Amino acid sequence: MGDSKDLCPHLDSIGEVTKEDLLFKSKGVCQSCGVTGPNLWACLQVSCPYVGCGESFADHSTIHAQAKKHNLTVNLTTFRVWCYACEKEVFLERRLAAHPAGPSPRVSEQDSPLPSHPLKAVPIAVADEGESESEDDDLKPRGLTGMKNLGNSCYMNAALQALSNCPPLTQFFLECGGLVRTDKKPALCKSYQKLVSEVWHRRRPSYVVPTSLSHGIKLVNPMFRGYAQQDTQEFLRCLMDQLHEELKEPVVAAAAALAEARDSDSSDTDEKREGDPSPSEDEFLSCDSSSDREPDNEAHLRSASRPCSPVHHHEGHAKLAGSPPRASPVRMGPSYVFKKAQVPSAGSRRRREQRHRSVISDIFDGSVLSLVQCLTCDRVSTTVETFQDLSLPIPGKEDLAKLHSAIYQNVPAKPGACGDSYATQGWLAFIMEYIRRFVVSCTPSWFWGPVVTLEDCLAAFFAADELKGDNMYSCERCKKLRNGVKYCKVLRLPEILCIHLKRFRHEVMYSFKISSHVSFPLEGLDLRPFLAKECTSQITTYDLLSVICHHGTAGSGHYIAYCQNVINGQWYEFDDQYVTEVHETVVQNAEAYVLFYRKSSEEAVRERQQVVSLAAMREPSLLRFYVSREWLNKFNTFAEPGPITNHTFLCSHGGIPPHKYHYIDDLVVILPQNVWEHLYNRFGGGPAVNHLYVCCICQVEIEALAKRRRIEIDTFIKLNKAFQAEESPGVIYCISMQWFREWEAFVKGKDNEPPGPIDNSRIAQVKGSGHIQLKQGADYGQISEETWVYLNNLYGGGPEIAIRQSVAQLQDPESLHGEQKIEAETRAV
Repeated sequence: MGDSKDLCPHLDSIGEVTKEDLLFKSKGVCQSCGVTGPNLWACLQVSCPYVGCGESFADHSTIHAQAKKHNLTVNLTTFRVWCYACEKEVFLERRLAAHPAGPSPRVSEQDSPLPSHPLKAVPIAVADEGESESEDDDLKPRGLTGMKNLGNSCYMNAALQALSNCPPLTQFFLECGGLVRTDKKPALCKSYQKLVSEVWHRRRPSYVVPTSLSHGIKLVNPMFRGYAQQDTQEFLRCLMDQLHEELKEPVVAAAAALAEARDSDSSDTDEKREGDPSPSEDEFLSCDSSSDREPDNEAHLRSASRPCSPVHHHEGHAKLAGSPPRASPVRMGPSYVFKKAQVPSAGSRRRREQRHRSVISDIFDGSVLSLVQCLTCDRVSTTVETFQDLSLPIPGKEDLAKLHSAIYQNVPAKPGACGDSYATQGWLAFIMEYIRRFVVSCTPSWFWGPVVTLEDCLAAFFAADELKGDNMYSCERCKKLRNGVKYCKVLRLPEILCIHLKRFRHEVMYSFKISSHVSFPLEGLDLRPFLAKECTSQITTYDLLSVICHHGTAGSGHYIAYCQNVINGQWYEFDDQYVTEVHETVVQNAEAYVLFYRKSSEEAVRERQQVVSLAAMREPSLLRFYVSREWLNKFNTFAEPGPITNHTFLCSHGGIPPHKYHYIDDLVVILPQNVWEHLYNRFGGGPAVNHLYVCCICQVEIEALAKRRRIEIDTFIKLNKAFQAEESPGVIYCISMQWFREWEAFVKGKDNEPPGPIDNSRIAQVKGSGHIQLKQGADYGQISEETWVYLNNLYGGGPEIAIRQSVAQLQDPESLHGEQKIEAETRAV
């Protein structure tokens, strides 16, 4: 719900209106020109019976409102209300009770809320409500807005234009603006929302200046600071990671359970038997099409939870990245005495990880099933990994021959290192590149020999790899190195598939660019050959939305984007602030670098049209149901929206979480009963909601949690201050700073989940005698015995690590470091 200050101040001017009155008026005509519906508008001013036409005709409703100073009008087809004075849509729903924990509101049939449902076939093409425009303006394409180059920022402009022409994402930021909420800096989602609104506005300028978003991305990643040319794919990854991070929400228990059941069903294979353990995490960080290639040439899968750091082509194993742990020396020259204890397994002490989702993960996330088979015992290890883009190698002529032979013979083949020839880079190559492009566009493709297709690149990515020689597989069943085969298949297809062609190769002293032309389809990219048998996706073909191209060499060049406009279906070239219509053959001849494909959606379009027809059948006796606004946006823009997800605005008890009470209008849309039943029967999910109330149980839990946090932090500060005041404590207890930071985030309200049992396994090591002592260089903090007992009684865990010392020993100059760190971690509370 919006706050009272956000309510339209002109609602008091509405007279008595019943649904029967509005339904009767909807069957009438414009009182000025006599035109019939749909989309007539009725004035809501007290005692004013006027009905006028909308923007599709002479817009007499607006003329009447301006002449009579009547502010409020209602669309007699959609029942959406517009205020001319506030210049915004207003809602007539009955407000929730003033106190969150109070009784739920009851809405009678007579004054049930008027439905507000943006069920439109092409939502971005619809005119802004309340604005006067001609019928021709209604058909004009939007989104044809350039972006000013801020100094070598073409990489950013091309990426933003490609994302802007992804309808599910753009429609979310236009139609679900109330869901764009974050308290995380630099609030990049707000900057992106503002940019999208400007680009797709009816009265758009010829170009916009993306200063705010550019500034935000530079705060997130210093790599983009300055005016050097950057990689557009790295920018895309960083931007999408940050948007996900700012917009992500925890998945409620019911939805998470369904997702886990789905994942477990799909990951159980016939080959994995007898309780074989899963492979280690470092064994399958990526599903490479060739495991013995150099890092730059490996087919890359990006995890959805990966931080938005740039891709370094020379970095080592991902698990080894990061800074070493900080050491906290003890307060005095220690004489160690340790209790005998068993070091707990790190995995057993970890709390259950909270699942999160966002509009980014909903749209771009897919998953692959990676398998490694031992050729001796036939054991198959499997792992499921999430991706948001696929980085595909570009095979050379020899690789193409191997791939085609393997395809025709239906046997696994290893493409090997994609041995493309790299021309000398420089200004001469830059000129030759443009000459080559011109010649290629004028010459039949058969003249140049075998053509590399996008399907070839996909086949190279998913081809099986032989694990032998120096790259043998360590089989857990055989307990030794064995020859093996590694391959992967798609387990779940994303709504929008992002494909990155690996054109750049970076060495220590030089860089190269692969300029081979890769042909790609504008429609009908079929991924069925690359699907796992467990894949549940019904739609497996994709149509091209946009393609980012790079002109030039590895050292310099220029990015542009070709995008298909969702309104008129035409292709346009976006070159910084210049936007030009082009023929589709120009797009097909482009040197693609990043491609965005969308699931084919002919059936989904027919489904939306059917629902719009049902929504137009207004019957006074029908009940009203609430549905998630975000899911409805998926229905409007996704080929496969999935089950209805009303859990996004409900708590686990079926009510509204108290913290969502103030903006519930942004989370829900009201649908007639016939529309709800059709959607529910078609997509499933739920639950059905025709009654909103604030959850009293959650309110009690929130108050209890706040009290618990306050008691824990107050007690810790009190005990720690006493510890700081001691000059020579007889015993000092060590605690893992990693666990302490999790506890601190919990008591400060930054994390809703308690940290779980104390886990000192990272700072402990077991000596031969069975004693446990502090690990050298461990990241630990110093606390008193009383503090340890207090925390251990609350959370349990261990092992206990105590440092006993003699009072006669001299103080270590660095001895206060650990306790000062603990104090600094909590003094801001």
